[in-house]
Amino acid sequence: MAYDIIVIGSGPGGYVAAIRASQLGFKTAIVEKENLGGICLNWGCIPTKALLKTASVFENFTHAADYGIVATDFKADFGAVIKRSRGAADKMSKGVQFLMKKNKIDVIMGMGKLNAKKEVEVTGTDGKVTVQQARHVILATGARSRQLPNLPQDGKKVIGYREAMNLPTQPKTMIVVGSGAIGVEFAYFYNSIGTKVTIVEFLPRIVPVEDEDISKELEKSFKKKGITVMTNASVEKLDTAGAGVKATVKTTTGDVVLEADVVLSAVGIAANIENIGLEALNIKTDKGKVLVDKYFKTSVDGIYAIGDITPGQALAHVASKGAIICVEAIANKEGKYKHMPEPLDYGNVPGCTYCSPEIASVGLTEKQAKDAGYEIKVGKFPFTASGKAVGAGATEGFVKVIFDAKYGEWLGTHSIGYNVTETIAETVVARKLETTWQEVLDSIHPHPTMSEGIKDAVEAALGEAIHL
Repeated sequence: MAYDIIVIGSGPGGYVAAIRASQLGFKTAIVEKENLGGICLNWGCIPTKALLKTASVFENFTHAADYGIVATDFKADFGAVIKRSRGAADKMSKGVQFLMKKNKIDVIMGMGKLNAKKEVEVTGTDGKVTVQQARHVILATGARSRQLPNLPQDGKKVIGYREAMNLPTQPKTMIVVGSGAIGVEFAYFYNSIGTKVTIVEFLPRIVPVEDEDISKELEKSFKKKGITVMTNASVEKLDTAGAGVKATVKTTTGDVVLEADVVLSAVGIAANIENIGLEALNIKTDKGKVLVDKYFKTSVDGIYAIGDITPGQALAHVASKGAIICVEAIANKEGKYKHMPEPLDYGNVPGCTYCSPEIASVGLTEKQAKDAGYEIKVGKFPFTASGKAVGAGATEGFVKVIFDAKYGEWLGTHSIGYNVTETIAETVVARKLETTWQEVLDSIHPHPTMSEGIKDAVEAALGEAIHL
């Protein structure tokens, strides 16, 4: 059967591309080797949030006395925790199945790859190969846990994120290597339910892509929770011969040996660009990513790539937005859509980390703004002064805003604290609309909310703070 568009991969890039293509009148099919929804729905974004919710509830029980509640004799049922997480993933995957049927998208299960004729060859679980034809093919094959030579993953004692959310028993001790979003989220989850956690970070600070003030605040919070944080440190070798793991860690003061039940390697991800037929068509790649133009067309006409296999932030919402831009650009050229979509603005992509306290940021950090030559105004509002945060018993953290002093351009927002992942969208939309500090102050923020902390931080940047 010939299709207008075939999408290889059904994660938040792939399934969104397929739905938008169907909406715009294209005969569409999607190829998936495992579960609809991809890593995000099945082994990433969704099930981890279920685990982190459990961590939050457990923390509430631990500190119940702070809220005037007596809670005794409670414990985490690790098996039930994992089961709930897998249930959330299964529910979301079934939701994608429903969306495929609703939008009349053919689902072809198997491993998809391009051949020299720009056809899609699908190898099913039974080994049978079928060939599908399409005028356009969108590659959305996602990414996997990155493996380092000195951290070989065996899936039992040395694990990646996938195994970390499906362990048969709760480890008593864990070493987390890497302190990006994946690393700190799992460090928080396991620590909260009683696992002794040590974070080993190669760079001078944890969550190194964030503003420096955010890194300092999270490290302070984690240490208070009992998490050991080692920066400027690297795992040089692992010994898995015994009951657990012995990790030799290089530090600025010499080597130390750490022992743990499990080592979680959270040193990033690697794009799934192998064995998908790129070589057959000589599709250009660079540094492990597929090169694309602003509308996600590869170096070969009719072949597109979106999501984690392309340059840019490896985030679910980036993949979804890229999917829509890609399909609408195809549709515009074929007269199915009235205008070319606006290219993705990689400088205005929000990043969220769901440990506790949460982290949310968008735009330039203070250092990046200064390095770019801006004269800046910086405002910071601590949640200790927030009525909502005090009432919720969640006063950790702050909102930090950065503006261009000359024109009032909103350069960035960096926040850490309770529910900040829900408030960062204000900055994203405001920056898209080229809002200055004046429009923010002219807009009423509801009280008491965490969102008004943004307004308070803007006031602080101008030396007009009311609540500080």
